[in-house]
Amino acid sequence: MDTTPWTGEFRAQRQWGLPGVLCPTCHAEWSGVLSYPAVDLSLLPEQQSFTQPRLEPYAKYARLAEQVRPLLPPGALLQPGCTFGPLRGTAKGRFGPVTVFPSWEIFLREDALTSLRASSIRGLVPVQADLSFPVQGSERLHELQLLPIGRLHEACLPVGRPPPCTTCGRQGFRMPSKRWLDADSLPIELDIFRLEDAVTLIIATERFVEAIRALGPGDVGIVEVKAFPGSNHRPT
Repeated sequence: MDTTPWTGEFRAQRQWGLPGVLCPTCHAEWSGVLSYPAVDLSLLPEQQSFTQPRLEPYAKYARLAEQVRPLLPPGALLQPGCTFGPLRGTAKGRFGPVTVFPSWEIFLREDALTSLRASSIRGLVPVQADLSFPVQGSERLHELQLLPIGRLHEACLPVGRPPPCTTCGRQGFRMPSKRWLDADSLPIELDIFRLEDAVTLIIATERFVEAIRALGPGDVGIVEVKAFPGSNHRPT
């Protein structure tokens, strides 16, 4: 996309989150980056247990996760460190129509969201970020809640990698530099989503990319990732 020196930035965090874990099986201490901004934990009896980032033994994490699970959208994935609710904080500067920050979260300016809705983009679940600007009348930002659906193709994953931990689900492999998608695992009803086994990757269809390019100059990088049928086909 064309590059414009947008100056927008924000400092914000979510109200709730699951703790990270100390796993008794793989012995990892970890916390993921998944978020569900449309999920509200305010009615949970133990909501105070979700307000402080920390590490906990897996058993305590699992108990808290089960309280959250009924509130999630169908198909949602839970991980240690998963956060919930809209971002709250401060912002300044001018934001482009689409902002990706950090690299696994995507935000739309209000006019951009209106345009994408008019284009019938599928799978939009926008949540208005609770950001205060020093200048009144600044464009509001809406974060897209993205479901983890779809996987990387087996051919781009390390040979002999260990399976996911049977307790905490941690996958112990580095993100491959060459990436392909398993076409058989991809949703046909969504134009934007993330991957189950690589949740920091935002995947968008050509339809979505064309729609955001039509919004005008932006500063979001777009890289083509090809999709191939499952394990019976090895990309070259």
